[in-house]
Amino acid sequence: MKVYIPGREWPEPYKAVIEELKKITDPVTGGDILDSGVIAGLEVSDDTLKIWLRFESHAEYNIIGENPIAYSKIIGDIMERFALVKFDNVYVYDLANNVVGKFENKKGYRPEDLSEGKV
Repeated sequence: MKVYIPGREWPEPYKAVIEELKKITDPVTGGDILDSGVIAGLEVSDDTLKIWLRFESHAEYNIIGENPIAYSKIIGDIMERFALVKFDNVYVYDLANNVVGKFENKKGYRPEDLSEGKV
């Protein structure tokens, strides 16, 4: 995992991912998830993206406050932007390395396969 630090010099495959992450809004702050500090780190390979979010998932988060809803929205936005469209495998982790979002394209679908009636 590469720790996300603003202004860091990133390898080419990471730059495209970071540009897309800038387009995802943090529902709590209203800014993008990079500026709001939600992203702790990432790892990019040919067909796999792994992203670590700066929070720990605990059962009690499901019943207190707006943060679990915000993180659920962020995880959904990450999946929508990257899963199948740019990567065959997308994993989102919390800081304790628990998987909080997972997409694995085990059947080899392509984006064009998702048109109505094909899946």
